[in-house]
Amino acid sequence: MENIDWSWREECGVFGVFAPGEDVARITYFGLFALQHRGQESAGIGVADGQSLIIYKDLGLVNQVFNAQNLSSLKGYLAIGHVRYSTTGSPVWENAQPHYVPTPKGSIAVAHNGNLLNTADLRNQLIAQGVDFSSTSDTEVIANLIAQKGSSNLIEAIRETMKTIRGAYSLVIASEKEIFGVRDPYGIRPLVIGKLSSNGYVLASESCALDIVGADYVRDVEPGEIVQINSDGLFSHQGMPIIKASLCICEFIYFARPDSLLYNRILYEARREMGVKLAEEAPVLADVVLPVPDSGTPAAIGFAERSGTPFGEGLIKNRYVGRTFIQPTDSLRRLGVKMKLNPMKDVIKGKRLVVVDDSIVRGTTSRKIVKMLREAGAKEVHFRVSSPPVRFPCFYGIDTATLAELIASDKEIEEIRKYIGADTLAYLSLESLIASTGKSGEFFCSACLDGKYPIPIPEKVKLDKLLLER
Repeated sequence: MENIDWSWREECGVFGVFAPGEDVARITYFGLFALQHRGQESAGIGVADGQSLIIYKDLGLVNQVFNAQNLSSLKGYLAIGHVRYSTTGSPVWENAQPHYVPTPKGSIAVAHNGNLLNTADLRNQLIAQGVDFSSTSDTEVIANLIAQKGSSNLIEAIRETMKTIRGAYSLVIASEKEIFGVRDPYGIRPLVIGKLSSNGYVLASESCALDIVGADYVRDVEPGEIVQINSDGLFSHQGMPIIKASLCICEFIYFARPDSLLYNRILYEARREMGVKLAEEAPVLADVVLPVPDSGTPAAIGFAERSGTPFGEGLIKNRYVGRTFIQPTDSLRRLGVKMKLNPMKDVIKGKRLVVVDDSIVRGTTSRKIVKMLREAGAKEVHFRVSSPPVRFPCFYGIDTATLAELIASDKEIEEIRKYIGADTLAYLSLESLIASTGKSGEFFCSACLDGKYPIPIPEKVKLDKLLLER
């Protein structure tokens, strides 16, 4: 759809399972299904049986890529999987993951959530050593670095690779006999460990993927840690010292599912608390509180509870519009936001509305929503945002590429209010956002909100996800 943004773009989701005697391909399928919100461009699964490692991947959603027939052909006792939204490399088949690379000790497959800062330099070094690349993603760079280290075991190869790469990464890695989970020394992207009742183990970007496959949450993979899982059990190795725990605050605001657990807090409750604090910071007289579904719903519920203003559903979301292979006609495309959100006029007409969303990134969607509500008869539209203004680009795996794309980068709140057409506009403060998480600010990366990047960004780095294709 033309000129519409739906808040931040998700990054990627990774999953891994070691479970002899279980249908690991099917387990991975359902794990990826739970992580589908993190990436809708491609999906892939790699399976190993102790002797060989095979990959099946394609463009599309998980249930478009996999079916009963191709899943039944993926036999083994360990598997890893990936759902992708591209932050380095365009959305083509070659960039789908996991990436497969042979090593002197056997084959490996790598799936990655995050974004490296030194991809181009590392890729050029590998090309100079004779490495051929089939993709333009930073994940293939990581896989080849592990393969090129030439260490006597994969733990050392991974550790040496961690010393080389800079940026945000949560990895699941498979060999023919074991799987590994890896987080960068800042822990910017999440990765959790679960245990199956069959004595198998699971790795996943979010705890919601553990729930769907019947695994119990054990703990997070720590920043800088390498988790090794094989027939002897689960082992922890320190790949690099923890530099500074810096989980992406956007996981709390938007990315992770509300039923996931981060820092021992269910995200639904954190987001509801954001709405409570937003009502305290920016009260307004209104008749009804409406969420922008679905991500704005918990905060809208909290806002309604604290303000005493009734909660209502005035925007109905079409959940099947996200990926379609049938393009709308020009006349349908001009309807824009109505293809995804449809207003309920009986709820809206003549009412003073508080509209709660989790973020305003580029501003185009918020503007269209306000216009649509006014056309549906809203008397007043008061926009409330359960996060601070997004003022700075992310270099760690979120698609907010440049300052020019961020409406708050050069506009004050009053200018943004005028642009989106709301009667009033207010954002949640950073202090209240952090308080809602149950942790202190030192545990987060909030660079997109405050410009304080935990991993220094080289001057020459310009985030361009098609950099390697130029």
